[in-house]
Amino acid sequence: MTKRIRIKAGKVERTAILNNSPMAEALAEALPIEASANRWGDEIYFAFPLKQAAGEKKKVVDKGDIAFWPPGSALCIFFGPTPASKGAEIRPASEVILLGKIETDPEGFKKVKDRDPVRIEEV
Repeated sequence: MTKRIRIKAGKVERTAILNNSPMAEALAEALPIEASANRWGDEIYFAFPLKQAAGEKKKVVDKGDIAFWPPGSALCIFFGPTPASKGAEIRPASEVILLGKIETDPEGFKKVKDRDPVRIEEV
């Protein structure tokens, strides 16, 4: 499965490609998703109950990564350092399961504020 999704957060819109993990498949099956954004440094996250499935787990991620954070049952979009980062690394609050990657300019999400509407849908 190589599935493209569209993420609209506030006035920002980007496309992303989901990976082939069971966790990404679970996300694709749950689309469309609507929520309110939360910011944590250069990360947007929002609660979304997905049944946890297999996928690559990471303690440090790359700019543009989309992941599921099991402890908070939240989807996360990373576009720069978080309060947990050391130096320039991008570190989630705890281990996340990678779901995919933003295709272009993830730093555009810096314009998104707390409580901005978020919609994720299939392209």
